[in-house]
Amino acid sequence: MAHDWLDRWREGRIGFHRDRPHPALVRHWPRLGIRPGTKVLVPLCGKSLDMRWLGQHDHPVLGIELAPEAIEQFVGEGTSEISRYRQDGFDICRQANVELWCGDFFHFHIQQAAEIGAFYDRAALIALPAPTRQRYAFHLAQLLPPGAAGLLISLTRTLDDGGPPYTVSSDEVRELFEPNFHVTHLEDGEPEAGSGFQESVWAMVRRGPID
Repeated sequence: MAHDWLDRWREGRIGFHRDRPHPALVRHWPRLGIRPGTKVLVPLCGKSLDMRWLGQHDHPVLGIELAPEAIEQFVGEGTSEISRYRQDGFDICRQANVELWCGDFFHFHIQQAAEIGAFYDRAALIALPAPTRQRYAFHLAQLLPPGAAGLLISLTRTLDDGGPPYTVSSDEVRELFEPNFHVTHLEDGEPEAGSGFQESVWAMVRRGPID
């Protein structure tokens, strides 16, 4: 899985990348009630322009990405000064209020997530095969404090010929996340002509000890 992802970036096979912020992010994020200044975790972030949108709306962003090519392309397409440093086994680039940690999401631990209070997942869950998705949902929950809110976009397709991206049904989203999150289905997008892809958008709030 990791090798395939790295190969995609090295070879430029990044059809999943959008050249503008995701409309569901623009539409729904303001409704989540997340306070300005709250740091947002973006797992498997690629070079998503959604991070710039979040940064422009007063959120520090912490993106985690395995492929160094993605990080270099992101900062190369920006205009702000870049700072670089290493911490806890991750090579980190900071540009404006976006910091990108290069490494394995599953090696990112709660001690490093102390300031995080929200999350955004447009392409992390659907990039992972089924056995890894349960591990992902649990690890994400461990990184977030009670009350932390976020937005998740899942994907199904009529012709499931493998992935990534992988089909993740609504039932699976609930099965994975409801043990640790309050899960609210917000909308289903229109199926894309030809591919049969259909996105679903979810709001999630991390449960507390007595929820």
